[in-house]
Amino acid sequence: MKTLEAQVITSEDLLKHWQGHRALTRRLIEIFPEKDFFEFSIGGMRPFAKLADELLAIAAPGLKAIVNRDSQPYTEGEEKLIFKAQYLEKWDEATAEINKYWEQLSVEDFNETFKLFGQYEFPIIQNILYFIDNEIHHRGQAYVYLRALNIEPPFFWER
Repeated sequence: MKTLEAQVITSEDLLKHWQGHRALTRRLIEIFPEKDFFEFSIGGMRPFAKLADELLAIAAPGLKAIVNRDSQPYTEGEEKLIFKAQYLEKWDEATAEINKYWEQLSVEDFNETFKLFGQYEFPIIQNILYFIDNEIHHRGQAYVYLRALNIEPPFFWER
């Protein structure tokens, strides 16, 4: 039997940290002008709606796959959302889904190796940290977009 190392952060605190980031990203979606949410980009980066498509395709589906140990391939943008309000609705649904599946994870699960989306074979904790890191990365792009549009984004620490 594998022993667990000392825990630095509890599962509950990690979820709270992640959901704090998700709440901040949601606020960015809210303040983005509708047209610019779908069209504005800088330097060849994708518009924020496309970044949000990716975030929606990774977080809740990825966690569900982890919990169910289902290595189905990654899919993105199968549902065509055309209004920012639809993104906010889907964001809220994903947040609830994350909470639901999180409750099904045990501390032992975090150290297990899992092949996420059939291609990323890492300990589950690493996949979850990637979900968070990826969201922060794309939210940073949205901050640049908002500043370029002369819109003051919320402080990054307001989670």
